[in-house]
Amino acid sequence: MSDRLLIIGTVRLPPDNLDAARPVMRRMVEASRAEPGCLEYGYAEDVLDPGLIHVKEIWLDQAALDAHFASPHIAEWRAAWPALGIGERDLRVYTVGEARPV
Repeated sequence: MSDRLLIIGTVRLPPDNLDAARPVMRRMVEASRAEPGCLEYGYAEDVLDPGLIHVKEIWLDQAALDAHFASPHIAEWRAAWPALGIGERDLRVYTVGEARPV
């Protein structure tokens, strides 16, 4: 198995905007999961820090990630950030090998 790309990190938005953000995030997650080369894609609300969203993505390779960054749904997602107050992005890309149980 070749190395995969893991993106992990957080984004933040005002807690009052969570209800408005959920459908936009849902569209982004569903469209991303349908992309070729997307092995995993998810957002999760932090249970202790309202407005903090944890991001986890796993991509087959750089070509799949590049196609994701050029997709219409990522453009829609990024265009929604100002209205939703999304900021403080802290996302990192890691090259990882095969997963194993802990």
